[in-house]
Amino acid sequence: MWVADNWKDYELLDCSGGEKLERWGPYTLVRPDPQVIWQTDRTDPGWETYDARYIRSSSGGGRWEKASLPERWTVSYGDLTFLVRPTNFKHTGLFPEQASNWDFVSRQIRGAGRDISVLNLFAYTGAATAACAAAGASVCHVDAAKGMVSWARENMAASGLSDRPVRYIVDDCAKFVAREIRRGRRYDAVIMDPPSYGRGPGGEVWKLENDLWDFVQLAAGVLSDDPLFFLINSYTTGLSPSVLTYILDSVLSPKYGGSARSDELGLPVSATGLVLPCGASGRWTLEKPE
Repeated sequence: MWVADNWKDYELLDCSGGEKLERWGPYTLVRPDPQVIWQTDRTDPGWETYDARYIRSSSGGGRWEKASLPERWTVSYGDLTFLVRPTNFKHTGLFPEQASNWDFVSRQIRGAGRDISVLNLFAYTGAATAACAAAGASVCHVDAAKGMVSWARENMAASGLSDRPVRYIVDDCAKFVAREIRRGRRYDAVIMDPPSYGRGPGGEVWKLENDLWDFVQLAAGVLSDDPLFFLINSYTTGLSPSVLTYILDSVLSPKYGGSARSDELGLPVSATGLVLPCGASGRWTLEKPE
C-alpha cells in the first residue's frame, strides 16, 4: 500500500461506524466513509468536540452540522499550500491520501534531468498540478468544471506558483485529448483521475469500468516519444488495483517498454496505528516502478 504518512497539517485521528475523524489544520471534521464498516470504541474526544460534521440525507446529498468553521482556510504539505473548503457533497477540495502520488510525480520530474510537460486530466482543484509545477514541469490542467479550475488557480497562488507554466482548460477531457492528438501536441507524462460515473456536456454517460480502457488508449496518443510516467487514480468500489496494472502494461509497455505497478492508497490512523484504504492508483514508468 502507498501510505501518505508525511502530513503535518492533516491527520486521520480515528475512524469507526462509517465515519472518520480528521484534523485539517486547526479544525476537526467528522465525515462519512463507506470503507469504515467496523465499530470500535470512540475514545478520541474529537468525536464529541468536532468543529463540523457532515450528515448524509436519506434523499441524497447531505449537510454540515455544527459548522463552526470559516468559509475556507489553508493547509500545507511540504512547500505546497492548498485552500480547504467544506462542500455540499462532504468533500473539502483535497484528497490527503493523494500526497503519496504528489511525492511520486515530484520525484519523477526532479529526477528526469530534462524539461517535462504534464497533462493532468480530471484535474479537480489542482493539487497534482501544483506538485508537478513545483518540481519544475509545465502542466496542462483540464477539468470540465469551471469552479474547480478556478479553485486550482487559487491553490497555485497560495503555493506561490502563479508564475509557473500552467495552462488551465475548462473542457470535456476526452474531447480535449482528441483535439490535442489532431494538433500534434505531445506530453511527457499523463495524470488522470476519472470519476466512477459521470455525464458529458452532451449527456454522454461515462462509467469507469466500461470506458477506462478506451480512454487510456486515447490518452496514450498524446505521449511523447520518451514518456516519463502515466498515473491513473481510481475511487471505484470493487475495482482491483491490479486492473490498473493490466491496462497500463497492455497499452503502454509494448510500445515504450517499462512496466506498471498498482496499489491501494492509504492514510495512517492515529488511534489504532492501522491504515485506512482510500482508493487505488496505477503508475507506469519507463524505469522500474517505485
